[in-house]
Amino acid sequence: MTPVPHSAVDFIIDSSSKYAKAKGTRVYIEGFLKSKKALLMQLAQLKGITSVTAQERDAYADNEYIQLLQGLSAAVEDEETLRWKLEAAKLRIEVFKIESFMNRQQDKLLT
Repeated sequence: MTPVPHSAVDFIIDSSSKYAKAKGTRVYIEGFLKSKKALLMQLAQLKGITSVTAQERDAYADNEYIQLLQGLSAAVEDEETLRWKLEAAKLRIEVFKIESFMNRQQDKLLT
């Protein structure tokens, strides 16, 4: 069995690319939402909707925009899940360090 700190470090190494991909997906979708909104507002303008507020309302109500928001929600969920798992792995390493220190101190007291 792999010692706790080693398995925690292995988990961090193995998960770092997944976390980076999840974060990249979130950032991409956030940026694309702005582009999609602009495109939808342009489309509304071509339909004769001249008010910017009305164009914006149409863009926000568009099915594709709503699907992007759902994708953003999933991307944030993936990113946050991985982030907290990585934090937990770091905490495991810290707990191991503290336990090791306490064991050494206890061994000194017993000798």
